[in-house]
Amino acid sequence: MIYPKNRKEEKEKSILLGLVELYVMTGKPVGSKTLKESGFESISSATIRNYFTKLEKEGFLAQKHTSGGRVPTTLAYKFYAEYHRGVAGIKEGDFEAIRNGLDKETSEIVRYLQDASHLLSDLTQGAIFLSSPRFDRDLVSSVKLMAIDSKRYLCVLVTDFGLIHTEILHSPKKLSNFALKRIEKYFCFRITGLERPTLSIQEERIASHFYNEILLRHVIDYSNFSAEDVYKTGFSKLLHFFEFQDKTALSEGLSIFEDLAYVKKLLKKCTESCELLFWIGDDLVRGNTQTSVIAVPYSIHGKPVGSVALLGPIRMPYPKIFGIMRAFSAALSDMLTRNLSKYKITYRLPQSKAIDKKTKNPIYLSQVQHLLLEDQS
Repeated sequence: MIYPKNRKEEKEKSILLGLVELYVMTGKPVGSKTLKESGFESISSATIRNYFTKLEKEGFLAQKHTSGGRVPTTLAYKFYAEYHRGVAGIKEGDFEAIRNGLDKETSEIVRYLQDASHLLSDLTQGAIFLSSPRFDRDLVSSVKLMAIDSKRYLCVLVTDFGLIHTEILHSPKKLSNFALKRIEKYFCFRITGLERPTLSIQEERIASHFYNEILLRHVIDYSNFSAEDVYKTGFSKLLHFFEFQDKTALSEGLSIFEDLAYVKKLLKKCTESCELLFWIGDDLVRGNTQTSVIAVPYSIHGKPVGSVALLGPIRMPYPKIFGIMRAFSAALSDMLTRNLSKYKITYRLPQSKAIDKKTKNPIYLSQVQHLLLEDQS
């Protein structure tokens, strides 16, 4: 890194930061004349070229063609990001979008977090990962069924907090669409206690089996909480960046999505650090040379409970992104704290051994126990 000790080194740092800033904006190699016309009028083109040569030897710049301009290297991006790490500025329009988008009173906490992730993806034009604690008393509110083939059926569960689960169920006989609708009404009857539908003996047997199967799977998944829930969105936005037009670069970037354990590791590190972190180029697994990840933690009642991470190209407007993510984290933390207090919602952080007397949720299990009893009426 460049640590200025005198006026000459201060100019060198200024030229490097100016070049990176210009390249981030244009995506085009920067020549001495172009940089001179972009805020460096007091320095001659010859002097700028001398600095370019020195910065290239130090590993901060690269020249793709002998007569062409320079482009930043991974080392330059790291210096640029580190220099701007403490930025707190944000454009008024972005701040208003965050405030208006997140200022919402709701008990559907999971849906709220998913909507928040979409908002951040739109503002930053990047892919988003958001880790979350597990919120208690999230009961199944509705169930939908659809046929896959003659014996397999896709079951979609929607919870009170807006979480969506999918399960594959097997039936000994083929069910018509009308039978599936009657079974859905049976699920509603079992969950709410409202009007009981009329089913054939065989349909009722299958419906009861389906219902108990999916509720038990839901309870097991809910209790076995050994890692953060992670919400993802914005993958397609990567295609808008020219860096990811290259198949190899796109494959490297997408490989991070495939390794969810690695993503969770980054998010956990950010949550534990209680500060904004970033990984650029070869900082990432498998040396994703064209990819960077920026993460910031958020909290509930002042306690860090998760992190939100942005994945994008190495060529990003880091000062702008840092400002947006810090403002997003502050607004998200405030609204989560307010909503959990208003609706009396509690949460749990992941444990290494989730299914035992210490970590299972007896309140939640007692709430669903009566739902799992065989219907005798």
